[in-house]
Amino acid sequence: MTAEMNKETLGFQTEAKQLLHLMIHSLYSNREIFLRELISNASDAIDKLRFAALADESLLEGQGDYRVQVDVDPEAKTISIDDNGIGMNRDEVIEHLGTIAKSGTAAFLQNLSGDQKKDSQLIGQFGVGFYSAFIVANRVEVHTRKAGDDAGAGVLWESHGESEFSVEQRDKVGRGTRVTLYLKEGCEEFADDYRVRSVIKKYSDHISVPVMMLESEPPAAEPEEGAEPAAPQYKAVNEATALWTRSRTEVSDDEYKAFYRHVSHDFDDPLTWSHNRVEGKLEYTSLLYLPKRAPFDLWNRDMARGLKLYVQRTFIMDEAEQFLPMYLRFIKGVVDSNDLPLNVSREILQRDGQVESMRSALTKRALDMLDKLSRQEGDDYAEFWKQFGEVLKEGPAEDFANREKIAKLLRFATTHTDTPVQDQSLEDYVSRMGENQDKIYYVVAENFNTAKNSPHLEVFRKKGIEVLLLSDRIDEWLMGHLQEFDGKPLQDVARGNLELGEESEEEKAEREQLAKQSEGLVERLAKVLESSVAEVRASGRLTDSPACLVVGEQDMGAQMRRIMEAAGQPVPESKPILEVNPHHPLLEMLDQEADEDRFADLASIVFDQAQLAEGGQLEDPAAYVSRLNKLLLTLSGR
Repeated sequence: MTAEMNKETLGFQTEAKQLLHLMIHSLYSNREIFLRELISNASDAIDKLRFAALADESLLEGQGDYRVQVDVDPEAKTISIDDNGIGMNRDEVIEHLGTIAKSGTAAFLQNLSGDQKKDSQLIGQFGVGFYSAFIVANRVEVHTRKAGDDAGAGVLWESHGESEFSVEQRDKVGRGTRVTLYLKEGCEEFADDYRVRSVIKKYSDHISVPVMMLESEPPAAEPEEGAEPAAPQYKAVNEATALWTRSRTEVSDDEYKAFYRHVSHDFDDPLTWSHNRVEGKLEYTSLLYLPKRAPFDLWNRDMARGLKLYVQRTFIMDEAEQFLPMYLRFIKGVVDSNDLPLNVSREILQRDGQVESMRSALTKRALDMLDKLSRQEGDDYAEFWKQFGEVLKEGPAEDFANREKIAKLLRFATTHTDTPVQDQSLEDYVSRMGENQDKIYYVVAENFNTAKNSPHLEVFRKKGIEVLLLSDRIDEWLMGHLQEFDGKPLQDVARGNLELGEESEEEKAEREQLAKQSEGLVERLAKVLESSVAEVRASGRLTDSPACLVVGEQDMGAQMRRIMEAAGQPVPESKPILEVNPHHPLLEMLDQEADEDRFADLASIVFDQAQLAEGGQLEDPAAYVSRLNKLLLTLSGR
C-alpha cells in the first residue's frame, strides 16, 4: 500500500476548531508551557507502560531503560519530544488527537475570560495540554507506535492546527511517541539548546524519568581516520528522581510547586501541601496538595479523582480513589506504598485491609493539613473555603469518625457580622455564647438575604443571641448529620418549639398569659386554615412580624423539600405550623374582625406572607393578589 493510498484526512470536531484557533492566535503570555505539557504527557506514557509491563513483559521489547529525549534543530527551526512509553495505535491516535479534551472542551471555552495570562492557565486544568503545542508551532507531527505492535504498525499524525489533520501508516522501529514541532516565526527561541534546557529544569526537574538532551560539549579527541564517528551522546537534563522519595529537608518550595503542576496539570501554585513518610506496620510515603482553584467538574461525582498510586516507586494507576473519601476529592498528590503487591488492581484495592488503614491515616493527614492552614494568618483558608467549602460540607454525612474534625473546619455567615461572607467557625460561635446559652442556633433559607431577614430571628436579635445564617443548598442536609458540636446541640430556629435556655418567672408568666389571651384568635385561624397548616399557636419568637411558619420536629425542612421536588423525588406530606404574634396590629385587627369572610381573606393573607418571608412559593399567587387588592380597596374606602 502506498503512502498516498494509506493516508487519511479527517476533520476536527467544531469545539476543537475553536480551541485550536484560540491556541494559535491568543494564548501567548506563557508560551513555554507547551514543553512542560508535552514532557508531562511523555512521562505519563512511560508510567502506563511500566504498569502494563507488569502483566506482559514482552511489551518492553527487550528495552527497559525509560527515557524522554528532547532534540532541537536551530536550522530547521524544530523541537522534538521523543519517549519510549506505551505509544498509540491508529484508532487511539484518532480518538486522542482528533477529539480535544473530550467532555472538557465546552467547559474550557465557557471559562475563557479574555485575559491571555489567565486563559493560558486553563490549558492544563481542562486536559488540553497537547494542543498547547500550537502556541509555538504552525505544524505538528506525531509519529507513534504502540508497545507490542510490529514496526509496520507505526502511525504518523500531522496537523497545521486548522480544521483538519491527517493520519497515515509509517514504519517505526522503536515503541513510543515522537512529537515534532515546526516552530512559528518569532518562536525560534525554542530551537535553542540553552533555552530549552532552562525550561526543562524549571518545569520537569522533578519527574522520575530522565529527560535527555544531546551533550553540548565537544568530543574529547578527533576520531581516528577510517573509524566510525561516535554515536551522539545524550545526558539527563533533570534530576530524574521521584520527588516524594526525597527527605523534606532536601526539597525546596519551588520543587514542591513544580511537582504539583506535574501531577495536577494546574498552572497555579498550590495553597499548601503535606509530605509524610510512615514507617512501622505499614510503610508508605504520601505527598498531598491543596489546590487554589476548583476544577470545572468538581460537582460531577463521577469525575476522575484520587491520588497517583505507586508501589515501590512503580506507577500503578492515575486516579486511585480508594485512599481518600469523596468529600476530599479536590486533594491532589501521590501515595507510594512498600506493602501493596505490584500487580494490584482496583478490585484488590477495594477489599484490601491495608488500603483501609492507609485511607484512614491519609484522611486524617488531609484534615490536619486543612486545620493547619485555617490557623495561619492570611487569606489562604478563606480562598480555600470559597472554592471548596460546599464540598467539605459533605464530610459529616460521609465520615462519622472525623465528624468533629470536619466541623472545626466549617465556616458560616452569622448574625454576628451580618455579611454573606462565610468566615465564622463553630469555635468562634461557641466562644461568644452567653452564660445561659446551651445550644448553637441556625436558620436555613434559600439565600443569604432571606436568612438574614427571617422573622424567626427577631427574638434572637432582641436577646442578643447569635444565629448561623445558612443558605447553601447542602446546609440543611449538613445539619441533619452534624447535630452537635463541642457537646452543644445545633438547633434550627424554625423547627419545633423554641427554647432559649431557662425562662425567668416573669417570662414564663408572660408566655402563659399571651397563650390564654389569644386562644380565641388561634382557634378561629386554625379553623379557617385547617387545610394548609397542622397547627396555629401564639409565638414567643416574633417581635415585629405578624406570623411565621415553623417546621414540625420530625418533618422535612423547606429547603430540602424544594431540592427534592426540583429533582423529581417524592417528598413526605406534611403541613407547617403557623405561629402568630398577637401583639402585632394586623393580628389585633384580625381578632376584632366580625365578618367571617373578611376574616378568612385576612387570615389567608397572613399565611401567604409567612410563606413568602421564608422564601417559599405560593400555591395560588393570583388568589393572594386578589385578596390583597380587595384589602387595599377596603382600606382606601372604595
